[in-house]
Amino acid sequence: MKTPTPPLRRVDAVVIGTSAGGVDALATLLRDLPLPWHLPLVVVIHLPQRRDSRLADVFRQRLPIPVQEAEDKAPVAGGTLYFAPPSYHLSIERERVFSLSCEPPVLWSRPSIDLLMQSAADAYGPTLAGLLLTGANPDGAEGLRRIQQAGGLTAVQDPAEAEVDTMPRAALALLTPDRILPLRGLHTLLVELNALHAD
Repeated sequence: MKTPTPPLRRVDAVVIGTSAGGVDALATLLRDLPLPWHLPLVVVIHLPQRRDSRLADVFRQRLPIPVQEAEDKAPVAGGTLYFAPPSYHLSIERERVFSLSCEPPVLWSRPSIDLLMQSAADAYGPTLAGLLLTGANPDGAEGLRRIQQAGGLTAVQDPAEAEVDTMPRAALALLTPDRILPLRGLHTLLVELNALHAD
């Protein structure tokens, strides 16, 4: 017998992790966000190690909401899309401000999806949603499990649709998320969560 899908509840932030194929996946996930947009969206995407990234510029041109790289000690503001800067781990402190660090890579990655998700779970508890998309390594699976343990909402891109299915399959090997959806379904989920936050 199929387990019923739990009802959605209000969240105060969404963290998103992705790797190989992630830029295109994010473009689909975040296309046509409705206004007003209320939720902070915080993204870690694995990119080649280099000093600068044009991700914020690229998505700023595509989206109707503010887009920027997260800055150390800056508060997590609603209605904004944040990207982790390249070569830095990004965490969210309990006071809901960003923290950047240069600690060693986790699962060959800096920034680490696990570190973002684990810290955000500690900061937001059950009012956090975590999404894990296409990717080529298992980073994010443990972080998503931490979000679930904290009572937050967990969602994974359907591995059958993912450009590279290693990351979503690693998550599914560790936990049963609240939702397993294609990108269009995850987009609808974001829109519904935003509407709940507005109520």
